[in-house]
Amino acid sequence: MTPWLFLALAVAGGIGAAVRYAADGFMRSKAPAGYPWPTTLINVSGSLVLGFLTGMAMDTLLPADLLIVLGTGFLGGYTTFSTSSYETVQLVRDRRYAAALGNGLALAIAAVAAAWLGLWLGGAF
Repeated sequence: MTPWLFLALAVAGGIGAAVRYAADGFMRSKAPAGYPWPTTLINVSGSLVLGFLTGMAMDTLLPADLLIVLGTGFLGGYTTFSTSSYETVQLVRDRRYAAALGNGLALAIAAVAAAWLGLWLGGAF
């Protein structure tokens, strides 16, 4: 990895984290409290975009270095598995077991489905 690619990766990760913070704050101001919809939407949308970019890269429509910067950098900063895990644990602690199961299991299924859809849209299938 070149120093420039590393720098671009780091900058993209920072931008992705800032976009996530802004999007999360905006959605929390609009969504009803009680279920972590913002984190769910951020993680599913990030999976969709990563699938799309990966599909494009597999069809050589996107350079590998750009996939690294956008996929690992930007989307790595944008999506947040740790926050989703924490929110699931909080739902369990609040004895909201159905919501915890939905957040943990349904999010994983939705994220994988979104990634598959993104791959298909990106041309890998």
